[in-house]
Amino acid sequence: MKCTSISLFCLLSACASPPATGGAQALFNGRDLTGWHADVPEADNNPSLAPSFIVRDGLLVSQGKPEGHLISDASFGDYRLTVQWRWPALAGNCGVLVHTSTPRRLFGMFPQSIECQLHTGNAGDFWCIGEDIAVPDMEARRGPKERWGVDGDRARRIKNLTDVSEKPEGEWNEMVIECRGREIQVWVNGEMVNHGTNCTADRGQIALQAEGTVCEFRKIELQQLPAAGGK
Repeated sequence: MKCTSISLFCLLSACASPPATGGAQALFNGRDLTGWHADVPEADNNPSLAPSFIVRDGLLVSQGKPEGHLISDASFGDYRLTVQWRWPALAGNCGVLVHTSTPRRLFGMFPQSIECQLHTGNAGDFWCIGEDIAVPDMEARRGPKERWGVDGDRARRIKNLTDVSEKPEGEWNEMVIECRGREIQVWVNGEMVNHGTNCTADRGQIALQAEGTVCEFRKIELQQLPAAGGK
């Protein structure tokens, strides 16, 4: 859906980005998975399974299966995260999770977090996984209030503001996620696609998904922002 009736909101949000406080920190070094660890439930009793996450030709590759997550060893708060991704063959499903904490909180698979969706055609959706967040016109984008929730089959998806910001498979996309205090803003290829407030978490690990489709990442970079409230 296009950003029409909420265009003023988008404009103001896009102008509200605080300056970074230091140089960018590469979370992926282009050589190996230093700084990350995988959580793949299917591998618990089958350590000989092919890895879900590898480094190939300088790219971090989510192989899609077995399904699971690659989770940063470190936790972060008040930052701007820049992720560049593409679908090398078939478009499909993947995601970037922020404020990640308890492993396997949902369905014995998904860690507690707020997911910033990469699923083709839906990049920038929020998915609430044991954490919650609020957006304007919530019922229009999440459904009836009585269905809202953060677990199981509750209404955990909050639709983005535009589904036309992505590039086709084979081409590189860029998502910028700003987490500052209890606010999360998301841009896809320079276009504001989501802005949430009153998040139930304000820091945590960062995670990438293996969720059925091969997805490649060439840049995962973090810059610290001034703490919310200027503290």
